[in-house]
Amino acid sequence: MYTAPDGEQYFIIDGHIHYWDASKENQRNRHGEEFINCFHDYQKGLSPEEYIWGDDKFRKYGRETMLDDLFVEGYDDMAIFQPTYLKDFYYKGFNTTESNDVIRREFPERFILNGSFDPRDGEAALDYIDQLVDEYAIDGMKLYTAEWKGESRGWSLKDDWAYRCLEHCQKRGIKNVHIHKGPTILPLDRDAFDVQDVDHVATDFPELNFIIEHVGLPRLDDFCWIATQEPNVYGGLAVAMPFVHARPRYFGKIMSELLFWLDEDRILFGSDYAIWHPKWLVEQFVDFQIPEEMAEDTGVTLTPDIKRKILGENAARLYGIDIEAKKKALAGDAFAKAEVA
Repeated sequence: MYTAPDGEQYFIIDGHIHYWDASKENQRNRHGEEFINCFHDYQKGLSPEEYIWGDDKFRKYGRETMLDDLFVEGYDDMAIFQPTYLKDFYYKGFNTTESNDVIRREFPERFILNGSFDPRDGEAALDYIDQLVDEYAIDGMKLYTAEWKGESRGWSLKDDWAYRCLEHCQKRGIKNVHIHKGPTILPLDRDAFDVQDVDHVATDFPELNFIIEHVGLPRLDDFCWIATQEPNVYGGLAVAMPFVHARPRYFGKIMSELLFWLDEDRILFGSDYAIWHPKWLVEQFVDFQIPEEMAEDTGVTLTPDIKRKILGENAARLYGIDIEAKKKALAGDAFAKAEVA
């Protein structure tokens, strides 16, 4: 829980975290180094100076660092693992469901585990979805349409096998589908992250929730025009969040547009850890107000109640979490005791 200086309290569900291994030993080729360096440039470019890590730590920060940053130093009450496999760049994968599951099993009250699939695997993708549901009890999916696979440099949600995989997810009870539709990371291709294909699947799968990570940046307008007509499309704030520090007027523009076109019930907080630390993101977001001229233009503001929805209540609703019951379940665990100490 985060208690603001004015006494307002916020239950935090961090909707977008990673546990990655980009160490030199795990890099399959030069693209592995390019990818992690691009991630690190985001951290260095948008973080307060005291939250910028050295190269070695950023490549592989480890279990204890993550747990402390999220639940002791940071204010996260829960966090959602969003995998990014990248096995063409990393021998063991960059951030897989299997590696995330090891920690989730240790702390099942704290973590939500999501899986992934690659429709280019054909029938094997359907089998893998079954494995993720049956063996790992995943709660949702995270899709990465720009991932390289052999000669292929990305895929579309409109592809036939993508539709078959989404149909299978729905059949197996998976309702929440997170999709990276945001900035390009070297060496991936910009157009493979284009948000336009979301319109098709959102219309054709009305019973699924599509959480568009990074709110389509740099295609915010395209995302907003799609989301305003598709009630099952949500915006994930990972990558957008750190602009609250680096470029607060730009962040104000993002938030005012999102609140104008969508509503406060379809926006989810995400730190994108370990690129950014949830502690300063939460503190600065709670303190933030949309600039007056933007608020006058769009007619929206950021009240404590709206911030509570964005920081945790919206994700709780999507994932069926009873916040009051969860508070009691977390009250006596090691992280809660560490916060008190």
